[in-house]
Amino acid sequence: MSMATFTFTPTSLASYFPLPQRKLPGFNPIQVSSNGHAHGTTFPEKGVLTRPATSSPTPPPPRPRRIILVRHGQSEGNVDESVYARVADPKIPLTEKGKAEAEECGWRIREMIEKDGADDWKVYFYVSPYKRTLETLQHLGRAFERHRIAGIREEPRIREQDFGNFQDREKMRVDKALRLRYGRFFYRFPNGESAADVYDRITGFRETLRADIDIGRFQPPGERSPNMNLIIVSHGLALRVFLMRWYKWTVEQFERLNNMGNGNMIVMEKGYGGRYSLLMHHTEKELRQFGLTDEMLNDQEWQKTARPGELNYDCPMVNSFFTHFEDEGCRT
Repeated sequence: MSMATFTFTPTSLASYFPLPQRKLPGFNPIQVSSNGHAHGTTFPEKGVLTRPATSSPTPPPPRPRRIILVRHGQSEGNVDESVYARVADPKIPLTEKGKAEAEECGWRIREMIEKDGADDWKVYFYVSPYKRTLETLQHLGRAFERHRIAGIREEPRIREQDFGNFQDREKMRVDKALRLRYGRFFYRFPNGESAADVYDRITGFRETLRADIDIGRFQPPGERSPNMNLIIVSHGLALRVFLMRWYKWTVEQFERLNNMGNGNMIVMEKGYGGRYSLLMHHTEKELRQFGLTDEMLNDQEWQKTARPGELNYDCPMVNSFFTHFEDEGCRT
């Protein structure tokens, strides 16, 4: 189906984004003849199967200018952990401060985009279905007029790490202490998830996201703008795992990362060769505060000029897995 269709369960979300239902063009299902060949098939979204054999190949759509990762604003659970014992985690709302943080983040994103000097820029949102992320989207979205929003997709795979159902406060303190001893990535909360479990579902989301980028699914019909900005509204751990998966960081490197502040963002911006680098927007000091090491920063520097599909054969992270390279004079 065309991703230009917008459907939401929370009525409050629709009130901030007046997104009318768009009638989809009709199309016939695939028809298969007796000899097994498909015929008479058209997909109005992309029209891939009906392209004439003599036509020249269609160039790939431009990649989005940025992938912006936003952590939800301050929630009631961030202020009072006992809330988790009374309210289901997916239903915990933002505080008033959290709503203000989200709106401020939206204006910071808009200011960043407008500095590009492009007139045709748009944003496309992926959002966790938790109440605090949906409310973050609502308030963040106040910075954008309707014509600037290319689309929104609710994506359950970028939800918060599952800590179990209703959480006993004292038991959670014990579990979090055990996590530090066991390891932040592999420790699985009873009846919940480990960060490794989150990694698995984030991997699935990443593949969907890359497919969306490759076919330009978020581009409005008939448009091929290079000034699209993807915004992922999610949770602290899920976003760190997303970065880990995207940049192929190790478990040790993940465990050194610090959480993002509520209502803050990390920006993956398209570099000169077409890949996304954190150093296109952030300073080295900012990334070190987030937890990036020299190895990771060197790789981000390479990402600034590398092209999609290239491998960093000189990546110093390779050297960190071996000790005998020191005898060859290699930097580890």
